[in-house]
Amino acid sequence: MDFSNKTVIVTGAGQGIGKGIALLYAEKGANVVIADIDEIAGLKTVDVIKEKEGNALFVKTDVKDGDDIIRLMEIANLTFGQIDILINNAGKSVFKSPYELSIEEWDDIINTNLRSVFLASREAAKYMRNNKEGGSIVNIASTRAIMSEPNSEAYAATKGGIVALTHALAASFSADRITVNAISPGWIETGDYSQLRKIDHEQHLSKRVGRPDDIARACLYLTAKENDFVTGINLVVDGGMTRKMIYEE
Repeated sequence: MDFSNKTVIVTGAGQGIGKGIALLYAEKGANVVIADIDEIAGLKTVDVIKEKEGNALFVKTDVKDGDDIIRLMEIANLTFGQIDILINNAGKSVFKSPYELSIEEWDDIINTNLRSVFLASREAAKYMRNNKEGGSIVNIASTRAIMSEPNSEAYAATKGGIVALTHALAASFSADRITVNAISPGWIETGDYSQLRKIDHEQHLSKRVGRPDDIARACLYLTAKENDFVTGINLVVDGGMTRKMIYEE
């Protein structure tokens, strides 16, 4: 799986899973475009990549803003000559009772997490369809698309929507040789991994909580040209957590 000279756009790459994805693509030789609304965090990711002699560019982007999305794609294409891979990772959450969640909060989460995936995918595909080998899009969903805790309605709705949108886009973009897949991460610890408890790890069949690198490697698999037979899927990467039956004793 060779990503040398491939141009990869990662939204929400200033921290967490998005940062882990960006760092791994850079390590594999890709030109990485860091898109984030947080300029300080985004530039830090660029610095880390450049310190390791990778190639990265930061573009401040509010994924809710259609004009920002268009500008992001234009800059990426002008800078590196083409767009090969898009990772739609940016997202936010507000966990609040459905009785208290405001319409404004609902709309903000829907537009940040879900509408942005459609807008970014459409704009990136306009460039990808001109590539000799097409392109690849990966949308970061969540196991919360298929299971829930209380007070997570807006977030769950966006992640379920991403899974459905993924296979719809895969069908629409297939004629342009563009694969579209989703990844649904489970528990991915982006903070201090050493502070996790034994019981946290034992909730997983894998016997450990996930790390950003686990999702990054899944992105590599889904966007490698050798794997262009894989499209329209939702790859659950959760250490088996959604398949483990847990009974209270």
